[in-house]
Amino acid sequence: MPSKKTRRPLSSAKASTPSDKPRRFRWILISVGLTAVASVSAVAGAMLAIGLSSTPLLQSQLSPQEAEAFEQDDISTGINFRMPQLARPVNILVLGVKVLSSDLSNPPSEVEDLGYHALVNSLDGLSDTMLLIRFDPQQQEMTVLSLPRDTRTLVEGVGVTKLNEANYHGGPALAARSVSNLLDDVSIDRYVRINVQGVEKLVDALGGVSVYVPGDMKYQDDSQHLYINLKEGEQHLDGEAAMQFLRFRYDQHGDIGRVQRQQMFMRALQEQALSPATLARMPKIFSVIQSHVDTNLSLEEMLALSGFASRMDREEVQMVMLPGDFSRPEQYELSYWLPQERAVNRMVAEYFSETTSYASDLRSVNNLRVAIQDTTGHPESAENMLEQLNDAGYWNVYVERDWGESLEETQIIAQGGDADSANLIRSLLGLGAVRIDSTGVLQSDVTIQVGQDWVIQSRTALEASTR
Repeated sequence: MPSKKTRRPLSSAKASTPSDKPRRFRWILISVGLTAVASVSAVAGAMLAIGLSSTPLLQSQLSPQEAEAFEQDDISTGINFRMPQLARPVNILVLGVKVLSSDLSNPPSEVEDLGYHALVNSLDGLSDTMLLIRFDPQQQEMTVLSLPRDTRTLVEGVGVTKLNEANYHGGPALAARSVSNLLDDVSIDRYVRINVQGVEKLVDALGGVSVYVPGDMKYQDDSQHLYINLKEGEQHLDGEAAMQFLRFRYDQHGDIGRVQRQQMFMRALQEQALSPATLARMPKIFSVIQSHVDTNLSLEEMLALSGFASRMDREEVQMVMLPGDFSRPEQYELSYWLPQERAVNRMVAEYFSETTSYASDLRSVNNLRVAIQDTTGHPESAENMLEQLNDAGYWNVYVERDWGESLEETQIIAQGGDADSANLIRSLLGLGAVRIDSTGVLQSDVTIQVGQDWVIQSRTALEASTR
């Protein structure tokens, strides 16, 4: 009989204290799309006059048939003007949409004769970014699933194609049905769409964001006036530079590398999004939201989501990516991300199922693929860690290219969402913070980024052994 589905606490989680409370509010802006939604809570008092059941940011009128793509049951409860609360686990589809003037039969007059394919404030194009975000009040967790735009799947009425075409051909309803079919009929409750112009303006309204650029990024496309030129290292990006960071996909990993950078960007936002300076910018932020966001969330539901997110610690937010492989050039005319059905079903059962029991499938230490990246400037540190893991029976361990960002604390990244294995490695090493996201070495199950804490621990052990 399968074991009862349970969630595993991450090793870096700790008891809440009064001083933790301000940090928790950083999660109001957990993603670019939900940043927009959550910001509504800051002006909720003025908007209550509209009515909690209204949908003030709805720009697409869904037909009754299209509305059936989303769950109709209430997701929140609000009593006597108290802060609304989530009533059950909720899945929100977030779409970041890019529309060029050449995509429209009747583009706006201001971009019609520019001589290049200009970005347009529209929500009817290809979805460059797709996230399925689960808010789970029962488990007190949030899960962010990144869905690569090149995912090969069935889109109703179109055929087998790339997942990002669903919004172009049928709007949020077709996108929701396509994602649900891909994920073993996972229910989708609501959607949020934001276009790339809105993301750029939102970042500017927030005062920019500081993020580590993992490598030099340079690309030029005169037909779109897309010019990307970012240098490796810690950077404070304004809206234009942030879009360069988020749109770049011209390295060995293509769109998958972009998905990884999107997760890095979201992690950076969580540390910076809400501050006294941000609160002062709320009128400008809300103006951007009104112009560039479309959602069928009601005001009450937005308040419930933002309230739940504000109480989350960063360790309770898990970022995973749709399991898959790159297609080979000889397989298809176009390049695709090919979903691994068994791994997808396992991920859905673990992170998105309300009733399905999930039995932990801990990988054998002999087979677990562990990549080690040094961040300390002491290459021997990575080799020492590899030896310790080998001594403990981890044989499929290898040292990867150094990670350029210097880290004080070792990061143990559950690249495929396997928190059990990551926590076992942390227990073995006796240090580090476990993260569930997909920003590590792509081919690994677990990526360890060696921090200064490992150097200090290794030196202390060596001194003790020579006394």
